[in-house]
Amino acid sequence: MQITLLAGSPALLRRIGVVLAAGAMLAFAAGPLAAQDKAKDPVVVKVNGTEIHESDLTLIEEEAGQLPPMAPAAKRDYLISFAADMIMVAQAAEKEKIGDTDQFKRRLALARNKLLMETLLQFTGKQALTDDAMHKVYDDAVKQMTPEPEVHARHILIRAAAGDEKASKAAEDKIKAVIARLKKGEDFAKVAAEVTEDPSGKANGGDLGFFTKEQMVPEFAEVAFKLEKGQISDPVKTQFGWHVIKVEDKRTKPVPKFEEVKPQIETFVTRKAQADLVAKLRTEGKIERMDKPADAAKPAEPEKK
Repeated sequence: MQITLLAGSPALLRRIGVVLAAGAMLAFAAGPLAAQDKAKDPVVVKVNGTEIHESDLTLIEEEAGQLPPMAPAAKRDYLISFAADMIMVAQAAEKEKIGDTDQFKRRLALARNKLLMETLLQFTGKQALTDDAMHKVYDDAVKQMTPEPEVHARHILIRAAAGDEKASKAAEDKIKAVIARLKKGEDFAKVAAEVTEDPSGKANGGDLGFFTKEQMVPEFAEVAFKLEKGQISDPVKTQFGWHVIKVEDKRTKPVPKFEEVKPQIETFVTRKAQADLVAKLRTEGKIERMDKPADAAKPAEPEKK
């Protein structure tokens, strides 16, 4: 099941996807949160009198993203060391009055706005994730699905390099010999495990499972979908070499169950709610381009002949 956002949404989602680690780090560096319950959130270390709590380490780890693999104790030491270094450097910056500079104030304002944006978007996405909303998306997607035939087949492959007529003829002769064995009643899966040159086929008797036409190369799919259940094909040539195909079963592609696609639906509902919020605010807000005249933003008139 493929679930996509409305047209025009990708541009909004790219804006939503801004990484906001800088804002969180700046907020942390400014000092620990005010009313901490020390029993639930103990102080881990003090740096020149500034307390670093357990929750601060959790925040730092979340904002750091993917850390190198390390033992839990080593990771904890790393996070504490990082937090201590950050506090000491931040305190040194305060002494230099870096926080009073216009450049720092602009960057702090930008980081604050980014963090506010991320927090609201996360809240909006979480509020939208109701069972009714997710099941509606699922039901609508199911209604739009068209019945699609699938075939469950096995194959045996004898490889032949493209353009090498001699090798191709030898491969064709081999596959014909294989077909002769199958027509005498030998088990397809056993023969496939013995002779196929498809590496994955040796382990599972050439089983390809269920597939749609679009999932296979045209020459292979054309033959497979014409065969009836239980039938074995004549030699089939593709870019990979020569095949013999056996159809095990045919069916209409089943509709995936809700639980199978729930993660995809959650992503869709979350991002759509966020995109709708940004679109609404852009419609209600006033954006004035000061870097070029208003007329420059209008599309050019076609030349008259």
